[in-house]
Amino acid sequence: MKIFVCIKQVPDTETKIKITPDQNGIDTAGVKWVMNPYDEYAVEEAVKLRDANAGSQVWVLSAGPKARVIESLRTALAMGADEAIVINAENLDNYSTAKALAEVIKAEGGAKVIFSGKLAIDDNASSVSQMMAEFLNVPHTTVVSKFAFNGENVVVERDVEGGAKEVVQMMTPAVVAANKGLNMPRYASLPGIMKAKKKVIKEVEFSSLNIPATDIKLKYTGFTLPADKPPVKMLSGDSSAQAAQLVSLLRDEAKVL
Repeated sequence: MKIFVCIKQVPDTETKIKITPDQNGIDTAGVKWVMNPYDEYAVEEAVKLRDANAGSQVWVLSAGPKARVIESLRTALAMGADEAIVINAENLDNYSTAKALAEVIKAEGGAKVIFSGKLAIDDNASSVSQMMAEFLNVPHTTVVSKFAFNGENVVVERDVEGGAKEVVQMMTPAVVAANKGLNMPRYASLPGIMKAKKKVIKEVEFSSLNIPATDIKLKYTGFTLPADKPPVKMLSGDSSAQAAQLVSLLRDEAKVL
């Protein structure tokens, strides 16, 4: 069977973000790009499923600037994925990204399970996996922390409000969006890294998918950085004096009392 994993390349959390002069995006110069952390859980679960089912293959795919995104695809290959596809595109919104991923998966055919992360840490939209499943006309669930497969359906456990768990059974093919705790992603081995460097990655141009320009519905504008946090105030004196100062600051400055 074919197991697909949809990943996204995002800025590293330690990257210092700068806004472009026109405030319509981020300045990508000097940005360190990595695979979205939640997608690592998706890759790991796909590889585990492949290993438990002889003859299966893991296909990993991503949409974005080809020259950059290939790096994350090679990371997934080094973790154990078999094949990779890059959809060469610029400035896609979540809707057109989901549609492009769905079109490529349909073209490849044979999808049994499609994994993704529950969200990307750059925009926190948490919407691509659901929209992709709708374009594929298959069942889906997200925030998945436990996964089981029996050949004809999948049974997943997902986190819901209040710390409770919800169990969902879905017929395959199905889309499963991974949450932290689903597994422990493996580190790419040196042999895996060397093998991934030689792997041919299939390239698909976004323009070849016949997705109308009108389907790119969202344009991002007006980017601003959050305001700088005020300096920390150190309280002096004994515990009674500190308590009095703290109450005064919470009442008069923070105005939370």
